[in-house]
Amino acid sequence: MSHPYNAFCEDFYVNMRLGSQMALPHNRETLLHLFERVQKTYPGMTRFRKNDNGEFNLEEDRSSHSYRWVSLEPKRLSSGHVNPPSVEQSMGVHTMLLEAAPHHLGISPIEIDYLDVLFGFDLAFGGNHDEIIAESLLAECPLTCLTEEPGARAVDIQPSVTVSLSDDCRLQARIDVVTRTNSYQVRTGDYNDDVISVYLIVRRYWGDRPKDALEELFQQMAKRADALCTSYIVPRILRPISTAIASRS
Repeated sequence: MSHPYNAFCEDFYVNMRLGSQMALPHNRETLLHLFERVQKTYPGMTRFRKNDNGEFNLEEDRSSHSYRWVSLEPKRLSSGHVNPPSVEQSMGVHTMLLEAAPHHLGISPIEIDYLDVLFGFDLAFGGNHDEIIAESLLAECPLTCLTEEPGARAVDIQPSVTVSLSDDCRLQARIDVVTRTNSYQVRTGDYNDDVISVYLIVRRYWGDRPKDALEELFQQMAKRADALCTSYIVPRILRPISTAIASRS
């Protein structure tokens, strides 16, 4: 099964995150009713577990190329679809959860802190991730001048940029580039086949309590994120990184 960005990355995923300023209910009855509601729509989501930090997860088999997951943390409700056939098809689990959340968890617009849509891209590379990012994204940037020092090697280059997409700054977009090379690997030359992750996060802060339903607002944000990926993320970030990785193979 392919995904819409398979030419530029190994894995692609669309996540939803709904942050609350108050603790979300975690009692047994509420939790089971919510997850049973999810299972009715997605019967393959059968793997249930609780983490030591009090996070509850319900997910499909992660050994499959494409799978969905739902997570309830103390102050955040999240969901994800890994390697969806299309961005449109990834919306199903997110919109269903946002429709159910006010009823099953008693979430009120008053307590909502933010709503996120995250487009994530994982690119595998068994080498110095930070070196790849410096070469592909920051070759002409003055901030990488220290890499010109004889013997210098990149060990932590993870650019992050946030911009406002609205006059009131409540709608924002952020690009995060996450590398996973550590100093030991650079020192020894023993690299893992780990991934470089690129995240595009479109976040809506809730201070003005928008009138649109959660699921409708999320779909609008996802459409905006998809357009940003087409215009900027793919040509200016994913393509240069994947080209730099290919040049090393």
